[in-house]
Amino acid sequence: MRHLRLVPLGNLIFNMATIKQWLLVVALAIPLLVQAAEPAHSGTLSNYQLGSGDKIKIQVYGEEGLSMETKLTDAGTILYPFLGEVRVAGLTVGQLADRIVEGLKGRYLVDPKVSVSVLEYREFFVNGEVKSPGAYPYQPGLTVQKAVSMAGGFTERASRSNITLLKEKDANATPDKVDLSSPVSPGDVLTVEQSFF
Repeated sequence: MRHLRLVPLGNLIFNMATIKQWLLVVALAIPLLVQAAEPAHSGTLSNYQLGSGDKIKIQVYGEEGLSMETKLTDAGTILYPFLGEVRVAGLTVGQLADRIVEGLKGRYLVDPKVSVSVLEYREFFVNGEVKSPGAYPYQPGLTVQKAVSMAGGFTERASRSNITLLKEKDANATPDKVDLSSPVSPGDVLTVEQSFF
């Protein structure tokens, strides 16, 4: 028969095997907690590229005057203290944070800690045979079906199989035919065609 070693802790008594299990759980959890606490410009970011109309939050830790919320201009730029007009369109939030760190480091701050996050994404557009065509605020994880729902759903004449999507990046390209599960990105133009039957 195996002998269990009990350890008293105040009024509680613990089994030594249980303590070892908890220590293992804590040891495995610490790297995950540290990774989650890293600033936004770490290498684990999404590939979302900022564009005109996105509203972002820039936070410089310990520097209230350099932290701000701003919307990208039509030209895809922002005005930032000490750095002036900064071209932001096409950058990820991590790349923007790195650019701000480079601009502030040395001349203004010794070791700036910068994080950038998207507060509001730019709009996408729904045209054609939906009940309320127009511009709608993007939400992460958006699909064609969700976008159509946001636009009030299909009209009676809508074709559920003839839907096209023009990507913002390819504004001069031919729209691609998509299905209801296809992803929609900010700035995209979704067109629901009319059914002939």
